[in-house]
Amino acid sequence: MKIKIFTVGGTIDKVYFDQKSEYQVGEPGVTQILREANITVDYEWESIMRKDSLDLTDDDRQIITDKIRSDSNKHVLVTHGTDTMIETAKSLQQIPGKVVVLTGAMSPARFKESDANFNIGFAMAGVQLLPPGVYIAMNGRIFNPDKVVKNRDLNRFEEI
Repeated sequence: MKIKIFTVGGTIDKVYFDQKSEYQVGEPGVTQILREANITVDYEWESIMRKDSLDLTDDDRQIITDKIRSDSNKHVLVTHGTDTMIETAKSLQQIPGKVVVLTGAMSPARFKESDANFNIGFAMAGVQLLPPGVYIAMNGRIFNPDKVVKNRDLNRFEEI
């Protein structure tokens, strides 16, 4: 089994620029996280885009969908911003026969106290074990995109 990882951007890949006093989406951090965790699963990655998820459009979601649909791998992990992860997951439900797991982070992977490392590891396990479908892996849980919300006040995903 090979896992294809697509990166889209979002907080997980944000970098703080002191001179600008703002965050910008930087290089994908997933490969460094997997390397440091000594992951031995066969995987490859590709960056589709580097956007804050609030800036994603329906056209962007179609690009993501087309990329995943046309990829030969049946096991796909997507790193994505948390603000519109649910919308993207719902748009990916039209892809049959693949296990697609989306994950992200509430704070940049480069931060010591980020949830990024855990979420990526958890998503890597999920993509290997789940049946075909589209899932969100956040906060130590696997969610159905049709039955989840992001609770911004508590900074977590919750089942509805």
